[in-house]
Amino acid sequence: MKKVGFTWLQENLNIQGYKLTQESYIGTTDKTELGSTNTIVRTFKKKYDVPQHPISQLEFALKYDDLNLAFISEVFKSINYETIVDYISEKPNRKFSRIIGYLYEFTTGELIEVKVTTTNYVDLLDPLNYITGSKKKISKWKLNDNLLGSKEFCPIIRRTTELSELLNWNIQEEIENLKHEYSPEIFKRASYYLYKKESKSSSLIEKEEPSQDRIETFIALLEEAGQKTFEETLSEAELVRLQNAIIDPRYADEGFRNFQNYIGQTLRDYTQKIHYVCPPPQFVKSLMNGIVNLNKKNASTHALILATMVSFGYVYIHPFEDGNGRIHRFLIHDILVRSGIVPNSTILPVSAQILAQMDKYDATLEILSKLVERKAKYDLNESGKMTVHNALAIEPLYRYPDLTSHTAFLARAIQSTINNDMPEELHFLQCYDQLKSDIQKIVDMPNNKIDRMILFLHQNKGKLASRKRNFYKELKDAEINQMEEAYQRVFKKS
Repeated sequence: MKKVGFTWLQENLNIQGYKLTQESYIGTTDKTELGSTNTIVRTFKKKYDVPQHPISQLEFALKYDDLNLAFISEVFKSINYETIVDYISEKPNRKFSRIIGYLYEFTTGELIEVKVTTTNYVDLLDPLNYITGSKKKISKWKLNDNLLGSKEFCPIIRRTTELSELLNWNIQEEIENLKHEYSPEIFKRASYYLYKKESKSSSLIEKEEPSQDRIETFIALLEEAGQKTFEETLSEAELVRLQNAIIDPRYADEGFRNFQNYIGQTLRDYTQKIHYVCPPPQFVKSLMNGIVNLNKKNASTHALILATMVSFGYVYIHPFEDGNGRIHRFLIHDILVRSGIVPNSTILPVSAQILAQMDKYDATLEILSKLVERKAKYDLNESGKMTVHNALAIEPLYRYPDLTSHTAFLARAIQSTINNDMPEELHFLQCYDQLKSDIQKIVDMPNNKIDRMILFLHQNKGKLASRKRNFYKELKDAEINQMEEAYQRVFKKS
């Protein structure tokens, strides 16, 4: 079979390090298969073949391959400027001449002198294949820029079958169904527990055991979610405030970092295994500005999409030395509350689901980190200071990430949270109240005695452990048996 599109460009322009989501070939029949590395392998009939010319191959890729802006930016760097200008100037009114011209200017910052005379505007992205932002008319190219972001930060999210199904799941409706099923008082009590669970789980993801004070501090921050404007929440001053609140004061930052950082692991010989090279410091402020500008192009975009772009974009930028992971997860909650999908007094403990699926979470983050690892050239000195030698070459990787898998992961985590974590806690509290009432009828004990009895029963699957019997010397064995039977009766569906 003969390579075509991005597959051809990758080989013939010697573009290293990328794992394409689709490989395209010219063969005898049209077919689509799943490759050994989960890459889609698509074969086209010979009538789709195009000249062995980089721009012709790029045009094919824009028609049939998955859009990859970081890869395209490398294609442009590998092709002579005059070659691109000549190709566009030959037929400037053609749809893909215009798209190629605009993407060249978008990714390189260089201008192309050309006159487009058509009055027919075309969309850059096909909404059937991609999640799109609001349209911005580009009069020079007679093009509707419906990308999700700007030149500073522009994620790509492909509209896969799985993602489309996940986005059709109505988060708000499912939460409302739970609120109708349980009393407001129980829902309020469950919310506090879930806030606490989110706070603790978010720290455990960082492999930290938080103190009660730290848990309460993070809960207080979570309760502030959605109260400030989008721009205020993502401002440097506000993010510094959040960072200072959640970490040890000795490691508080005064602003976004001005040094190169990385995520690594110390090995037995005290060398570092680098898991992720963070964006060089000269890109941090513009990348963060790109995240702030996401709000302008996504006023009507699904809140889950915006939450993914903001939170994962933030954690990849890693603007602080410490606390980035917890702020990343705070931002998920902030966007969901801001959008009205999640009521202001409700928390979805997404961190608990992340903690339960750390292998999938890590694999999702590695989609970008592995790509950066393959392409970044750097040195580490003896004190652990990193110097990146090819900052401009890896810059597009941070600016144009594919966040398709990240969106699906977050959607599944939220779905599992609503289907499992929230109902479990609400059901437990409902059963707890029922059991408390039943125990009170058996023996009218003080509340703290009843609460401790329920705790002891719950710890031992409905039986009072013999070592705990001394706490209730005043009770008869028959009364204890009745309480154990009440537990089994109330919690039998749990």
